Amino acid sequence: MHDLSDIASWLQHHPIYHDSSVHSTLPDPTFITEGESVVSFSTNNYLALANHPRLVEAAKAGLDRYGVGNCESRLLGGDLEVYRELERRLGALKHKSDAVLFVTGYMTNIGVLSSIVKAATLARLHGFRARKRRKYAYYSDEFNHISIREGIQMSGALRYNYRHCDMNHLESLLQAGAVEGTTPIIVSDGVFSMEGTIAPLPELVALAERFDALLYIDDAHATGILGANGGGTSEHFNCYSPNIMQMGTLSKALGSIGGFVAVEKDVGDVIRLTSSAYGFTCPPPPDQAAALLAALDILEEEPQRRQRLWDNQRYFIERMAPLGYTIISTATPILPVLIGDAETCQRYAVELRAEGVHVDSIQFPAAPVGQARLRFMMNAGHTRAQIDHAVSVMARLAGRGERLVA
Repeated sequence: MHDLSDIASWLQHHPIYHDSSVHSTLPDPTFITEGESVVSFSTNNYLALANHPRLVEAAKAGLDRYGVGNCESRLLGGDLEVYRELERRLGALKHKSDAVLFVTGYMTNIGVLSSIVKAATLARLHGFRARKRRKYAYYSDEFNHISIREGIQMSGALRYNYRHCDMNHLESLLQAGAVEGTTPIIVSDGVFSMEGTIAPLPELVALAERFDALLYIDDAHATGILGANGGGTSEHFNCYSPNIMQMGTLSKALGSIGGFVAVEKDVGDVIRLTSSAYGFTCPPPPDQAAALLAALDILEEEPQRRQRLWDNQRYFIERMAPLGYTIISTATPILPVLIGDAETCQRYAVELRAEGVHVDSIQFPAAPVGQARLRFMMNAGHTRAQIDHAVSVMARLAGRGERLVA
């Protein structure tokens, strides 16, 4: 406990700023905090589905039928038809024959990435004998989410980072690995949450197929957003391959809780058998699975909701253009406005909040040193007036000439 006590004592004299206010409601995208109405430009509730009446009613029906929680592992009596139907629907959304549901997206990455390289060893407990011993190596984009990095670390496999979306660097690492005789697994976010960039999926697939690699795509910020039907990066690029495992979260565009990995059914069966994060914990509450089925219905029936999200994204970019700010990427609804200096960035966030606009200040280690940014995240529920107000505050801040990065 000595380290914990020492750190706690140090924090008393070196406070680290974070928004510690307690809210009365959740953003849709407006929320109430300390009696005031604030517009969030940092919510993952992209399609404003989290409080949609159809999701609420579906969850209520689920509560009436199942109660408040599932206190069982799905391997030990806790499996339900509603989970199987949700997995079927999620697999279809990703053009796969199956999906495996986890309690969160974070646990999906940890549970799958830590176990797939050990699957043969774990299956030995059930009598399986591998025909060949394989040595695995992970190849991970340097900007991948921390849950990916932790899952890879827990696997014990070799790991190599390639420069962000640099396919030449990835290819050189794969070539070196081929000489060493390792079996490669390429891992990339589909949409990078701090950058707003989209992974070059066709190039990743080409490399995966050339080097006989598994390609694991984290579509947390792409599911429900990219593609004509919200199918994510594969639908966005019309790029599909048996080499791809498609992970997604259910707590962002779909407005609930949970995570999943979409695969072919035979692979799904192996994951269920060998991933302790699936077999040794409870699934999401069944009422949330019921709500998610309603969310998938809305995703199909209301394409205009996703269209409003993209309309708002383009409107924000147009309104910001004359102000001289650099938007790191304009490819997705994540629009990071580069400020540079961390202290200035934090001050901007505080001043925006004073004007009723909530925007996250992203600093090291979530962003490189000297590249602090305000991460504006567009929402289908934003009005033009709300966007205009946020831009007007940014215009006033720009007029001070404080920004260190143009």
